[in-house]
Amino acid sequence: MKFSRALTAFSALQLPLMAALRVSIRTPPEPMIHARLQRKYQMWPQAPPPVGWRNASRPAPHVAPGIPPVLLLSLLLAIPPWLSPAYAQSGKVSSALSLPRVKYAGGGDWYNDPSAEVNLLTFMRESMGLAVDARPRIVDLAGDDLFSYPIVFLTGHGNISLNETEVRHLRTYLEEGGFLFADDDYGMDAAFRRELKKIFPDDRLAELPFSHGIYSIQFPFPDGPPKTHQHDEKPPQGLGLFRNGRLVVFYAYESNPSDGWADPDVHNDPPEKRTEALQFGTNVIVWALTH
Repeated sequence: MKFSRALTAFSALQLPLMAALRVSIRTPPEPMIHARLQRKYQMWPQAPPPVGWRNASRPAPHVAPGIPPVLLLSLLLAIPPWLSPAYAQSGKVSSALSLPRVKYAGGGDWYNDPSAEVNLLTFMRESMGLAVDARPRIVDLAGDDLFSYPIVFLTGHGNISLNETEVRHLRTYLEEGGFLFADDDYGMDAAFRRELKKIFPDDRLAELPFSHGIYSIQFPFPDGPPKTHQHDEKPPQGLGLFRNGRLVVFYAYESNPSDGWADPDVHNDPPEKRTEALQFGTNVIVWALTH
């Protein structure tokens, strides 16, 4: 009941802003930005939302020639916190962008390169003027704090093992508007695909065409994901999983951009490789938050 009241107040106050903006992205083949972004840029309730809450209150898309994504994100980040349902519950909320790291069992080093997200968010603040909270954050898929973030990041080497609660939470999170950005840091590919099958047994990852908007929404990547690290000398791939027409998982394979986000002395990547990786990570986040 508390969540329903908050959502009703949230929609009444914030959806008119999107109606006034009537924004679209710069890639016509992709779905236009609509008011889902409003929910994504505010703190979600601190409990798993009831199934169907997003669909039940989902507004019609707004279609018009548009405001660039960076301006849209800046406008949304500037929304006063008292318009947020979480503010009504807690009395205090931050609308700054953060990127929590997914913690998982199984033996893989989910915690490697802790400076990666810090540097990516700092790059987004410096290059786009966005409000960010670059402090390292960790999210436990079995906990309710997963539902506080519109996008989460998963990486590592080696095995991943999700229990039934984690699978259920992640499925609900993705179906109700969340986004998972995964990066194979070498050696987690088989485990990631296996665990993703637990979450969506009837769906599969598919390579995104280079024409997909994720490769041009902020910085141009006409040939798809960058090859930050060589690994097995295979071509880099950007793989996606869709639910009801929406990209809910983006998986960077044989690309490893997050190694390029880490502090310069960690992998000794040349400056141009690091910039390329940071720009690519920015594209994925901007896409996730505007679709």
